[in-house]
Amino acid sequence: MSNKEDFFTYQAQTTPHPLAMEISHAKGSYIYDTTGKAHLDFVAGVSACTLGHCHPSVVAAIKEQTETYLHVMVYGEYIQKPALEFTKLLASHLPKTLSTTYLTNSGTEAIEGAIKLARRITGRSQIISAHNAYHGNTMGSLSIMGFEERKSAFRPLMPDVSFISFNDESDLQKITNKTAGVVLETIQGGAGFIMPKNEYLKKVRHRCDETGAQLILDEIQPGFGRTGTLFGFQNFECIPDILAVGKGMAGGMPVGAFISSNQKMKLLQDKPKLGHITTFGGHPVIAAAALATLKELTTSNLIAETLEKEKLFRKLLNHPLIQEVRGMGLMLALIVKDEDIATQVILKCKDKGLILFWLLFEGKAIRITPPLTISNEEIEEGCHILLDVLDTI
Repeated sequence: MSNKEDFFTYQAQTTPHPLAMEISHAKGSYIYDTTGKAHLDFVAGVSACTLGHCHPSVVAAIKEQTETYLHVMVYGEYIQKPALEFTKLLASHLPKTLSTTYLTNSGTEAIEGAIKLARRITGRSQIISAHNAYHGNTMGSLSIMGFEERKSAFRPLMPDVSFISFNDESDLQKITNKTAGVVLETIQGGAGFIMPKNEYLKKVRHRCDETGAQLILDEIQPGFGRTGTLFGFQNFECIPDILAVGKGMAGGMPVGAFISSNQKMKLLQDKPKLGHITTFGGHPVIAAAALATLKELTTSNLIAETLEKEKLFRKLLNHPLIQEVRGMGLMLALIVKDEDIATQVILKCKDKGLILFWLLFEGKAIRITPPLTISNEEIEEGCHILLDVLDTI
């Protein structure tokens, strides 16, 4: 059997028609298939490969840690230098109320932990999320997904979940003294890279303060420099009670975290003990990669350069079939006339050596979330391919 046949036989799939490109290697802004063809990557593993593929600092940190120690004990029992250094450095770049980090294996696990923490803090049960929200696929995060088509097959889900419309201020009255937590993406991703408008997040923050609800901001996609600041909420003057992160945090390694104050995090230590546990969260190799990524982001100009690169994308991506460019920094979505055009563009660009991708709920959107390390020349190269393809449709 060929590798493709084995792929369909032995590895579980998520769609009927995966792209099934066979990978040889990846470096910088390019992924190479087994025929030797280079594919310019405008997706970065769905916003995960912040520093591109196989960034030297990340690879060196991984190699060094693999020769020192791997997994030694479940999370939170032993002092392990990579995790400690990472969380300490992270705290130095966050508000004082976001000082203590719980490391997980993925973004959806971070959301699960954040929900539990909000309920523990408040003693309440209701969780409020937004229509068209995406926070992951485990049962808790699936329960707060605001898209019924994707979750109806798995009901019954977590009870006492309600939904509001993102950017609809009149819905904020649904947040009451029965609400444990309000979970929002800082920028709605799956919905089509929807930006908060008219100081919406500040108004949510105010309503949470009025009712005692915990504001949980999901920065799993916007976080770690993608929007021109280290975290998206820093653009909107809205500090959450709990911050959930993941994706781009460790240069392409599997990771997540939820972050709050030290006082609040201590509530998971007792009554009951082991209030939240994980075997591999904070894994030393992953933590070393996260530390190397954060050091690179905070000691270089990459974060500031995302806004300049955004300007270049917006300047170049001018075409009658492009109705709108949404998002900010290097979290952008092209909105075209219909779903068929979006799919044609993504598949034809793949054939021409440019990787683009879909968004979860907005069929007219084309994802552009390249590595932060992408060069201006690579942006121009990819945009020319994209525009040439649009001319054929």
